[in-house]
Amino acid sequence: MKFISPAQCRGGRALLDMTQPQLASIAGLGLSTVVDFERKRRTVSEEAVRKMQEALEKAGVQFIPENGGGPGVRLRKPIPEERKG
Repeated sequence: MKFISPAQCRGGRALLDMTQPQLASIAGLGLSTVVDFERKRRTVSEEAVRKMQEALEKAGVQFIPENGGGPGVRLRKPIPEERKG
């Protein structure tokens, strides 16, 4: 599994208008873990990064891997009601 970068984490939160405390709560992490990861203050565990990534993905963020144009982030296109279920 390729983990997200600090910039992708910040971008994903921005797309959702989600605060760092909200992400920390949803991901089950301490606020300092989210802040330190996004600001590159210290290396956080792969488990912590995975939890942040999964929380953002569940909220609708899609992370785009490096493909020559750089890694990115976007919101998933909603599934039309008639295609659900």
